[in-house]
Amino acid sequence: MKPSNREKILSEGMRVVLERGYSGASVRDIIQAAGVPQGSFTNHFVSKEAFGLELLGIYFAETRKLIQATLGNEFLAPLQGLREFVDANKARLRDEGMQHGCLSGNFSAEASDHSANISLSLREIFSEVRNSIAYCLRRAIRQGALPQDTACDTIAGFVVSGLQGAILLTKVERTLQPIEQFEYVLFALTLRRPDLLAPPQAATTTAFA
Repeated sequence: MKPSNREKILSEGMRVVLERGYSGASVRDIIQAAGVPQGSFTNHFVSKEAFGLELLGIYFAETRKLIQATLGNEFLAPLQGLREFVDANKARLRDEGMQHGCLSGNFSAEASDHSANISLSLREIFSEVRNSIAYCLRRAIRQGALPQDTACDTIAGFVVSGLQGAILLTKVERTLQPIEQFEYVLFALTLRRPDLLAPPQAATTTAFA
């Protein structure tokens, strides 16, 4: 079945917004990339904000799949799940030539000040990721992989902010060094598990942090 104009706008719009940013991608740019009539955008989206919110929803749906496969995977050791979550983000950055960063992080920098709805959506996204990481760390405590006094919520907040910062710098500097430094601080210094710095056996999941 051929994709509808709406599907074309969303798929090509995602690519254009990742490449140019939310502010830098005009509706005209999106329509031209999708190859659809000029009026198609307004037929399917009441505003650019509504379009951006839908992109965030699509992007975060993939994040949830990643979380389920790594942080929430009961068949993985919890810290191995965290290791694979970070490694999958690193693999995506490498595969994309370190050009796109993270859509949620990009929107945080560009659009959150101009749209209360986008700002609210981003807060909900990052809160869900933090809660998933904290849950993973608590599982690690229950299994004896971390000390009982591990500050799970604090570390989860650090992982979200540190990973987002590392992804942003990786995009700007076109090198994986920022995310590699983040990995070292997280696993060797914060969790005191330098053994987890070794690459996991499998990290094939596409990541959308």
